[in-house]
Amino acid sequence: MAHRTGHPPLLGDDKVPLDANVAPDDLAQQKPDQDPVEEEYSVERVEKVYRLTPTTRKLDLRIIPAFWVLYFLCSAIRSNIGIAQTMNKEAHHDLVSVLGLTAKDTSTALALFYVSYVLFDLPSNLIMSRLSPRVWMARIVFAVGVIGACFTAVQSAWSVKLLRFLLGVVIAGMWPGMAYYLTLFYPPSRTGKRIGMYFTASQVSAAVVGLVSAGFQQMDGLGGLVGFRWMFLIYGILGVILGVVLLWWLPDRPLAPGEARVRSPWMKWLPASPEALSGEDALVHYQDLKRVYHARPWNFTDLWYVLIDWRLWPLVLMYFGVVGVGIGTQLYGTVIISSINPTYTGVQVSLLFAPIWMMDFCAILLVTPISDRFHHHRALFFSAAVCIQIAGLLTVTFALNNSWARYGGLLLIGFGLGPTVPICMTWTNEIFQRRHREVGVAAASALVSGLGNLGSITTTYALYTGWPEDAAKGPYQFRNSNFTMIAILCLSIASSIVMTVLLKIFGNQPSQKIAGGGNLPLDSADEFQDGAARREVQQRGFRRMWWNKQS
Repeated sequence: MAHRTGHPPLLGDDKVPLDANVAPDDLAQQKPDQDPVEEEYSVERVEKVYRLTPTTRKLDLRIIPAFWVLYFLCSAIRSNIGIAQTMNKEAHHDLVSVLGLTAKDTSTALALFYVSYVLFDLPSNLIMSRLSPRVWMARIVFAVGVIGACFTAVQSAWSVKLLRFLLGVVIAGMWPGMAYYLTLFYPPSRTGKRIGMYFTASQVSAAVVGLVSAGFQQMDGLGGLVGFRWMFLIYGILGVILGVVLLWWLPDRPLAPGEARVRSPWMKWLPASPEALSGEDALVHYQDLKRVYHARPWNFTDLWYVLIDWRLWPLVLMYFGVVGVGIGTQLYGTVIISSINPTYTGVQVSLLFAPIWMMDFCAILLVTPISDRFHHHRALFFSAAVCIQIAGLLTVTFALNNSWARYGGLLLIGFGLGPTVPICMTWTNEIFQRRHREVGVAAASALVSGLGNLGSITTTYALYTGWPEDAAKGPYQFRNSNFTMIAILCLSIASSIVMTVLLKIFGNQPSQKIAGGGNLPLDSADEFQDGAARREVQQRGFRRMWWNKQS
């Protein structure tokens, strides 16, 4: 049973409490200028909203599958240029041969994507926090599909470089935007598992792009198009279709029970937003995540406080290392496999590329749910996974007389990569939502993702085929690049340790520069924290799991 406390939350001077005797299912009939009485719900009842009941599945199924599909397609469109470098290579119908690209052209084109991504990640996420998150996410996917389809018509190096730059512009904000979007519906300590759930789309995409490319290679010459052009065209069209469908599927930020959704004039031509929760579940969610419902409008002073917060920079360096290795493996994995055994055909390379991302997929599903339950130890889970990547890179580098052992090293890299990015983004959400509220999540997630992707520029432009010292064929090819990736992974581990130590010393209390603002009265640091934040002082651990539940 819910226990009612003695005072209602206030939305403003013109807000009054709802009738305490109103049934939950009648909340939608209340006037928008009323607010429900504050209630303290039991942990078991709150758990039902997030995890246990069919209503929970309604919330997860509304958001996670949509994010999975959009991330799958956008990842495929972003990375299929890597597999295009080896498609139909025997017939000289690969991307490099058809367009006459040099190694420097290829690495420059790959790096330009991340240049524009870094530049536009933060502006995109800040716009998303001001406008409709649903519409902005649909816009990103639609534009990615359009640019992806345009790759079908590339004829020279300059057109590849231009389109890669434009692809970075339109896709910027997608990854941090999804992380920000989750914090509108889930407490930060529960986002790691869900980020991991849709992050698996990137791994499945990398595997499927490799496997499906074998089919596209069989289409080589059909309709006068080489295989990689068919791949660009079909993925692009699917992205455009999905961008339109998302307008009907994704919900916008939740409203307090009893409030009506007001649509601005420019939004009236778009489909109405579906509501994520209803009835008593909506009321429980409201009491648990009041910070979302009573978000303080941010200004540039608030943004400045986020930018100068020292907590941001260790997270950026953590992300720098793991995303650099991840993108390097994704874009050059087929090149590395070919160097391990030059006798492999293009189809064989594509088939061997897929298991790397299956290992990544398995690691995400295994580690991210546990990291949520022990969310005070994010750094430990992160560092252990990075150590596995380092072990894989050392195996690829030194097991020169055993090609299968070197391939096993690539599998280790894939397994270690899996949990690192979701854990880094989740830790960012936890730290900055508590300290800077909504602008903290929007800005910090974008900066960690954007600036961290400088690691991607390093691995795509300065390493592997773009590094003259690693161009010589032979068993030692790419050794210097592997050593560089090991070095930036060591930087990631060191940064996670520094972050842990500094948080122990200085803490992570809500910033007093913004804690006094907003619509909700904040008389104490405890009142600033809603029900979810108060519960998260303690870890869930393995309590209330299926094997120790009472019948």
